[in-house]
Amino acid sequence: MKKTFGMISLGCDKNRVDGERILGEIRRHGCEITDDIEKAQVLVVNTCAFLNASRKEAIDAVIEGNAHRGGVLEKIVVTGCLPEKYIAELFPALTEGDVFLGVSDCSELFPALERAYAGERVNAVHTGREGSDRVITTPPHLKYLKIADGCFNHCTYCLIPRIRGKYRSYPMEELVAEAKSLGETQELVLVAQDTTRYGEDTGENKFVELLKKISELDNICHIRLLYCYPEVVTDALIAEVRDNPKILKYLDIPLQHSEDRILKLMGRRGSRAEYLALLQKLRKEIPGIAVRTTFIAGFPTETEEEHEALKAFLEEAKFENCGFFAYSREPDTPAYRLKGQVPARVKERRVRALYRMQQAISAARLREYAGKRIRVLCDGIDYERSCFVGRAPFQAYEIDGCVYFTAPRAETGKVYEVDIERADAYDLYGTVKENTL
Repeated sequence: MKKTFGMISLGCDKNRVDGERILGEIRRHGCEITDDIEKAQVLVVNTCAFLNASRKEAIDAVIEGNAHRGGVLEKIVVTGCLPEKYIAELFPALTEGDVFLGVSDCSELFPALERAYAGERVNAVHTGREGSDRVITTPPHLKYLKIADGCFNHCTYCLIPRIRGKYRSYPMEELVAEAKSLGETQELVLVAQDTTRYGEDTGENKFVELLKKISELDNICHIRLLYCYPEVVTDALIAEVRDNPKILKYLDIPLQHSEDRILKLMGRRGSRAEYLALLQKLRKEIPGIAVRTTFIAGFPTETEEEHEALKAFLEEAKFENCGFFAYSREPDTPAYRLKGQVPARVKERRVRALYRMQQAISAARLREYAGKRIRVLCDGIDYERSCFVGRAPFQAYEIDGCVYFTAPRAETGKVYEVDIERADAYDLYGTVKENTL
């Protein structure tokens, strides 16, 4: 079967890695891969199902993809979280799909397609295994390494354990081998639903040990840590981030709220006081560290007073980067059954208020870089702005802001010294002088 494949991959960076494994399976079978849907004979839609909006986006992508059947498109494969969780409802309803695979069914892609080309609609969810090969979809200098799947935190608003199951750490030797196989990598981003619990499912937390092992690889220049749960940011991890020159001084620590009553309802283990103490410790032990976090607005029973208290928490904590989301009421989660659901218009108003607060904080922090020279990893060219674009160590790819800069010349994947001239609420702007290349 020598078909040309296209892919639409939705959702988070963990999902991106799953999609890259599917592309690896396609490449292993000697098939062509195109980023032009008009040229795809087989379209793979790698779905997200975390929120109702994600599920709608995924279904819309399949339906929109189906509109290309009048051209060369022959089959549509629906894979990822949506069929993993909802295959019983999805298979009879989403007739646009020819093949359905779960999150770990990469090996069944081609056997299922053989059946589909023989005239069958195929439900192959939970029949295969994960692939090992990957086709990298990020810029060559930046790659993701997924170190675990699933979750056992059981936050009351979250579907992940019901979609991806219990936390499962990938074997350390396999992760080190995979990181080595990625080739020269300026920035390796470690991801999982909870990176900091790596190894706990096998009896012992081995996250710091994994960091040490990956840091020994000559092809890995820097490591960025995402999804570090606050209660597992241990003294040993803090020391490793502080002392290991390969680990960027940046931590993504999802907090979700600041107020103790809401945190308890969410099934979160921390408290306002503990979060502030952790931030104080991090900034004391690792001067200049950037901390990013996320918050949920409008969780059931959240009062205006608690919303205002969260705003005050932002003002006190002064995070470098924040994301805010309106609570999404998801069936099959404990929070779905809570009384005191907050109206949608109130949730959206609170999200906007939180963003306004954080914009002012971020803008003030970024203005401090004006007149300074900082190191920037070039990600490429922004053709609309007619300049280069990159990121400082305190900016994660496709999550935080960017640094836009002019230079006599610059290469993607190289690091440059940029003289910062101005800032806005998200981004920095500067110039590379000839003698700093």
